[in-house]
Amino acid sequence: MLPVEHNDPVNARILAISEDKIEGFVRDPFEEIARRSGVDVDAVMARIAAMLRAGTIRRVRQMLLATNLADGALVAWKVPENKVDAAFDWMFQRDPFSGHVVLRSTETATAGSDYKLWTTVKVPHGFSLQGHCELLANKVGAERFRVMPAKGIFTLGVGHVRRKTIEPGSKADQPAKMIPVQVVDLSEHEWKILLALKRELAPEEIQRTPWTRRAEEAGVSLDEFYRVAEQLNARKVIGRFSTFLEHVKPSAGGVRVTRFNALFHWAVPPGREMEVGGEVGRHHILTHCYWREAGPEFKNVNIMAVAHGTDKQLLLDHKAAIDQHLRASSIPVEYTNVFWGGRSEIKPSEISPHVYRDWLAQQLKS
Repeated sequence: MLPVEHNDPVNARILAISEDKIEGFVRDPFEEIARRSGVDVDAVMARIAAMLRAGTIRRVRQMLLATNLADGALVAWKVPENKVDAAFDWMFQRDPFSGHVVLRSTETATAGSDYKLWTTVKVPHGFSLQGHCELLANKVGAERFRVMPAKGIFTLGVGHVRRKTIEPGSKADQPAKMIPVQVVDLSEHEWKILLALKRELAPEEIQRTPWTRRAEEAGVSLDEFYRVAEQLNARKVIGRFSTFLEHVKPSAGGVRVTRFNALFHWAVPPGREMEVGGEVGRHHILTHCYWREAGPEFKNVNIMAVAHGTDKQLLLDHKAAIDQHLRASSIPVEYTNVFWGGRSEIKPSEISPHVYRDWLAQQLKS
């Protein structure tokens, strides 16, 4: 029996690379993980498959830069207390276009603390994000919602194993560069290959050149599959190849990857969002950092970031180090807060226009 916990020394070496270090489309991703981790490729594949079967790894898949393929946003929902759990279940179980579904709270009553349900939503181009949220609000009985699309992305990664040893204040030598959100239109042929590419791998598909079956599924040759995938990669449609750890719940052996999930908020002067996002996003502890406009409900927060950890005080120490860096950089912060994650479920958001059209028709009938 192979070890399946994330903290096994060999598994940790593999995961330190496979979580978020394989950028873009790679023809043989497991060989690349082996090369960079120093673990034999057969052992890499066997251990990733074993961790996937055990649930230590939640999924293995090629990520997409879905912000370029669909209209997406972080959405905060104000739902009556007696309906919050049912609303959570509906979003997770019945809306394939909601990805992260999280209940969040603050230490004290503060701006926006009555918005307890937070989700990420993506709607394919050509459909209305606002209309989708209005439909969801009607389904779950939400009183209000705030849609916060990303205006820029400074950090987007995972790397929970690698981040366990990061010290507060650890940061890159240079500010993070903002990735602009831009629309990419795909042909039917490209969509067919992309949809086959993005579906998560089953344990038996964890093998050398895992894309052979996906090319067959798309009805194209392997060479054509590679050609289109690499072209989409050049067009900034393809994200990382990643093994996603189950970081919300304990493993079968009772081991947790993380325990706390912090959403950091900063309100900075308008016009300085790119500068501040770059300074915040350079900090290594962060898995996500965005420019989003939260509006008056949240005291005009415009920079948000996410960090995970097993020690709550340590996460607060990380935030204090970021705050100190902003002060040292002469950046005025008009307001800041932390929203802590509680109950949480994560699934890939669907982005297919065909799937959305069918889902919408079904919802409008019911």
